[in-house]
Amino acid sequence: LADACLSVKAHLLHLSTDFVFDGEDGPYKEEDQANPISYYGLSKWRSEQILQNHDCDWTVLRTIIVYGTADDLSRGNIVLWGRGALKKQEPLNIIDDQYRSPTLAEDLAQACLLVIEKKALGVYNASGKDIMSIFEMIQRMADFYKCDKSIINRISTATLNQRAKRPPKTGFILDKAITQLGYKPHSFEEGLAIIEQQILKQENQS
Repeated sequence: LADACLSVKAHLLHLSTDFVFDGEDGPYKEEDQANPISYYGLSKWRSEQILQNHDCDWTVLRTIIVYGTADDLSRGNIVLWGRGALKKQEPLNIIDDQYRSPTLAEDLAQACLLVIEKKALGVYNASGKDIMSIFEMIQRMADFYKCDKSIINRISTATLNQRAKRPPKTGFILDKAITQLGYKPHSFEEGLAIIEQQILKQENQS
């Protein structure tokens, strides 16, 4: 892709991830040293390295847990899953030792447009502005949807026996994107409100 972009003088915008970091010292700036602990994170980091050593015009946007909704989604996301699970009022076991900055899809799209409009090159962080544990995320969703929080049980990552390691705490420092791009991410609750309006519109149209 980088070779093709160079040949036609195109700007390559690559979406990357917080999983390029090990999660031992979050939140992270763009310049912090990557140290992926999963193959997914390693594949993204190697992709970034290819671009950093290439002559094409390139931009890397690192993001975290993208959530949103649209017609005929091919897969869900943590907000859509959490919304459905909370409304069913079934007990939920949620990890409390992984911290992230969930990102509204519209915010990430805005960041992509800003990069292209400003012809900004290099690495930028583009995530939500709130850093929270997954447990807190589901609790805040319960508050937003006025659901019973007593059904949310704390568990640790170790109890899940996940094959791929996850960084314990990421989150991004967004100063560079805010200052240089004009990036304006929504708060988590603002994002939930936007998604809720979209879901209700979809339901009314169906």
